[in-house]
Amino acid sequence: MTNNFVIGIELGSTRIKSVLIDKDANVLASGGYEWENVLRDGYWTYSLELVWEGLRESYASLAKDYKEKFGEDITEVAAIGISAMMHGYLAFDKNENLLVPFRTWRNTATEEAASELSSLFKFNVPQRWSVSHYYQAVLKGEPHVKDVTFLTTLAGYVHYKLTGKKVLGICDASGMFPIENGDYNKKMLADFNERLAAHGITTDFASLLPMALTAGKDAGVLTSEGALMLDPTGTLKPGCKLCPPEGDGGTGMVATNSIAPHTANVSAGTSAFLMAVLEKNMDNYYSEIDVVTTPAGDPVAMVHVNNFTSEINAWTSFIEEAIKLGGGNLSGGKLFDALFNVSLDGDSDCGGLVGYNFLSGEHIVGVTQGRPLVARLPEGKLTLANFMKMQIYSSLGTLAIGMDTLRKENVTLTSVCGHGGFFKAEFVGQSAMSAALGAPVTVMKNAGEGGAWGVALLALYTAYGKGTLAEMLDDIFAVTEKTTVAASEAEIADFEKFLERYKSGLAIEKLASEVI
Repeated sequence: MTNNFVIGIELGSTRIKSVLIDKDANVLASGGYEWENVLRDGYWTYSLELVWEGLRESYASLAKDYKEKFGEDITEVAAIGISAMMHGYLAFDKNENLLVPFRTWRNTATEEAASELSSLFKFNVPQRWSVSHYYQAVLKGEPHVKDVTFLTTLAGYVHYKLTGKKVLGICDASGMFPIENGDYNKKMLADFNERLAAHGITTDFASLLPMALTAGKDAGVLTSEGALMLDPTGTLKPGCKLCPPEGDGGTGMVATNSIAPHTANVSAGTSAFLMAVLEKNMDNYYSEIDVVTTPAGDPVAMVHVNNFTSEINAWTSFIEEAIKLGGGNLSGGKLFDALFNVSLDGDSDCGGLVGYNFLSGEHIVGVTQGRPLVARLPEGKLTLANFMKMQIYSSLGTLAIGMDTLRKENVTLTSVCGHGGFFKAEFVGQSAMSAALGAPVTVMKNAGEGGAWGVALLALYTAYGKGTLAEMLDDIFAVTEKTTVAASEAEIADFEKFLERYKSGLAIEKLASEVI
């Protein structure tokens, strides 16, 4: 019987992933659907038709996987969770017509609105947030604005169609409009309504937003219509609970057990972001720090950097070419591991080397265009070990500067859970990240199913949770195999020495972007 199980579905930027888990959070079956955004009328978007095609295909492959393994259909489940990429803009009129194509988080056409709102609220409002998209449409005089009666995110939209409830998990809601004390910030709403009135908009902006809910709150049940939208065969019965729909930031925190104050998770791949859970809201606001919440409603500071492992990957490919030229065959993951490991033999000052991995601009350090470069002192030692140590440290530079900003607010971390390609080489990436962030770094041996697994855990909490979400997660992760690495005092000192040179050399990077 499947009625004790729960389903998690996450609509990521390139894949719609579905998982079925049992009460102990074990993955029993999974499914997926590959998709891509398209550029339409100057905006990156996905059509709603493709949303439903992808959801049905992803669920169908999950149901097929389960039947092949266990010989029975999925007919009833205890709960379902929906997650999707955070932020963005889905605007509907009173007849539920989509007024403009879905504008995703990827769009950066709201600089004017985001800047004006940040100044108005004295709170950093990123370009990708829903309120930025809405206000930019107001500033541009887009005709659809007068007809908007409902705004939501992708997760909120799918959840609404499955349940009829206009609600949103509080973490995803915090990417629509700033949150305070478990709800949208009332003072900022009043200030925004006053600003809108100056543009002839008399609608109360709060009336356009879905209700923000913390994890475990009643978010509705699967309707008969919703069940058929997900499973047109009619095999899946309606009536199960749905947890509050969440964004991928929230499910990432849950999937790494990083929702308690002083914990954090860091995703380190082509780009990187650190999400640090705070005890209280920050006293000041910073353009380089986004403030959202956990699914339980605690404030979270997010540091996002555009450039992380791409330059390491490029140099790895370059070195692979040189190896092949000499008749060798070391490549791929083995070469990556070998290069990371040789960095451990580097000098404490990286041999006088410094580098910048900026393929694109980095707002944290005020660089608008990327120009990857390497520089060294004339008396420095250009060895492979020094070069790789410098490359690893340079990838961490802007993230460490963002962490420095958090320290101004007395933010400290007791633990960080890391995931992504940077941690493929055992120990090395963890140790370097620990030195940069000033906290032990843990990597889970079983990565689970990512965000889909994370929202399945939220559905599990809705169906069976007792106590707090943090307590449930602690029980689940107590038996998860993992490794934790804390940087030595020597490595922390090495990184701090490098970071000072890195900061001083940023003038070179800025100049290079102007003259090359």
